Amino acid sequence: MQNRVNIKRWSSQEADFDGRLAHLLAFDSAQDEAIEAVVASILRDVKARGDEALLEYTQRFDRIPAASIAELELPQSELRAALVQLPAAQRNALERAAERVRHYHEKQIAQSWRYTEADGTMLGQQITPLDRVGIYVPGGRAAYPSSVLMNAVPAKVARVAEIVMTVPTPNGEKNAMVLAAAALCGVDRVFTVGGAQAIAALAFGTATVPRVDKIVGPGNAYVAAAKRRVFGAVGIDMIAGPSEILVICDGSVNPDWIAMDLLSQAEHDEMAQAILLCPDAGFIDAVADSIDRQIQGMPRRDVIRASLETRGALIAVRDLEEACEIANRIAPEHLELAVENPEQLAGEIRHAGAIFLGPYSSEALGDYCAGPNHVLPTSGTARFSSPLGVYDFQKRTSLIQVSREGADTLGRIAAELAYGEGLPAHAKSAEYRLKR
Repeated sequence: MQNRVNIKRWSSQEADFDGRLAHLLAFDSAQDEAIEAVVASILRDVKARGDEALLEYTQRFDRIPAASIAELELPQSELRAALVQLPAAQRNALERAAERVRHYHEKQIAQSWRYTEADGTMLGQQITPLDRVGIYVPGGRAAYPSSVLMNAVPAKVARVAEIVMTVPTPNGEKNAMVLAAAALCGVDRVFTVGGAQAIAALAFGTATVPRVDKIVGPGNAYVAAAKRRVFGAVGIDMIAGPSEILVICDGSVNPDWIAMDLLSQAEHDEMAQAILLCPDAGFIDAVADSIDRQIQGMPRRDVIRASLETRGALIAVRDLEEACEIANRIAPEHLELAVENPEQLAGEIRHAGAIFLGPYSSEALGDYCAGPNHVLPTSGTARFSSPLGVYDFQKRTSLIQVSREGADTLGRIAAELAYGEGLPAHAKSAEYRLKR
């Protein structure tokens, strides 16, 4: 077949496999000095000049001839109109996806709790939502209404008081489904600004754009660099790397399905990663043939090819147990267990952003409407990170009410430890409340 995709074909039994896998997984996240310099300058400028700087950057980068920041805020009537005017099929899909995402995230709501000890001391934890959250949504040609759902819905479920969304509209190009999703999710304010300048406005606040407590949502390299720099002034969700899929297959699934699952992630961008682990060499051959055949009909086939040839791999493993060991080493964003007994295999997985069990659970369903959040840890960070959820929009505050008896018991313990640390004022503070 002409124009075969030169995706890597390995066996886990090769002597240099570990090194080759490590090299494949390595993602150069080194900060681009030019991007960092531009972002640092924009952040300083917006922090210093506020609306004036934000307007200038929007005029320059998005080519919007607005005379004031007020012109860049979309009225609620425009958001509602976008929802009403959507074609029936699109609106129905958006509404059903939103409902599924909402239903799933309602299970995550944390509750305040407290308990009282025998001496009357009360200890507990109080759960409160964040006051204001900023959501960054890509705009223009790279417009994702699903990102609105996945970020705004859990914030609403957590009862965040105000949601502020920024979305760039290059040349004034607005995406109707993005605006409709904002209306459907109850986003309070929407500004048509993007890039590092939008992150700066959300992080520091301007006369028009309110300062938020946390910024969530995906963006390009400039947005990622800006989020990294403002962390501390505000909270952020995560610094996301390229999208990833790892498929473990026992050879029992239609190879065309598996091939398309790999293509679907490679479709994101040239740095996306798609890997197959399978003990059946013949099945791997069938998947490779299917990739070569099906890629021809893909509009983004050049992007897919670059992704698969640079960061993809089809790997023959000894057995499914070894596949799980390798999966835990990779800690993928998305893991498909396309096997006959996925529940058993899932018990062997310790590190993954999301696990898709069985042949019918395609990763694409998770991107849009299954229910769980599609904002997931990448680049191996699933070893210590979790998907975005309601808990990211809630805070935990400790409650401590010490009784008269408790002050005597705890005070003696605290004083002893404080003297041991060389902090006598701490010790005296505790000792003043001891029984005399």
